[in-house]
Amino acid sequence: MKISKYLHSCLVFELNGYKLLFDPGTFSFAEGLVTPQMFADVQAIVLTHIHPDHYDIEILKSILALNNAQILTNTQIGQQLDKACISYTLLENEILRLGPFKLQAFPVAHELIMDNPLPQMTGFLINDKVLHPVDSMEDKLLDYKDIELLLMVTMAPFANEPRISAFADKLQPKQIFPVHDGYAKEFFIKQRYAAYVKHFEKQGIKFHEIYKVGDSITI
Repeated sequence: MKISKYLHSCLVFELNGYKLLFDPGTFSFAEGLVTPQMFADVQAIVLTHIHPDHYDIEILKSILALNNAQILTNTQIGQQLDKACISYTLLENEILRLGPFKLQAFPVAHELIMDNPLPQMTGFLINDKVLHPVDSMEDKLLDYKDIELLLMVTMAPFANEPRISAFADKLQPKQIFPVHDGYAKEFFIKQRYAAYVKHFEKQGIKFHEIYKVGDSITI
């Protein structure tokens, strides 16, 4: 399974020729480094929650104009898609199989944001190997201790590095794929990722320094 990053939390999972796109939001497309054409061949698109850095309806429309991708999302986003006459499959708290992918969806609580109502958010376990908690670090995620790969928020207005690293320390994944860094300058990301590498290597956890458009790992 190949996982590629297209800035911030926009990810493509690829296995046996099937491509699954997660969260094509505004931060990824803001500077023109990522374009809808990069996702013309995806078969499905997962939208985890309504925040603009994860979901933008105009970006979604521009991708759908290039393909017939299936949309998978929750009720809150679905209400907006209904108004735009975009069809979707509701995926909130169940297991769905898409080609070679097994998606176990479950509700997760978004971390607190100043003066901002919390959205409905859906987390995922992908092929029993990858935990995608999106923007959550709630304790129930520790049920997935020792998971092969954690998609980990690395910087955010709702968290700091001691909070983030403490969560991952408890979870003890074998590997970490960093996300949620789309608003930081490259020199800052490189510096902070070097610090994460140093922290996690003491515990035998591999932190992948992934931040450029199209950077990927295979597990």
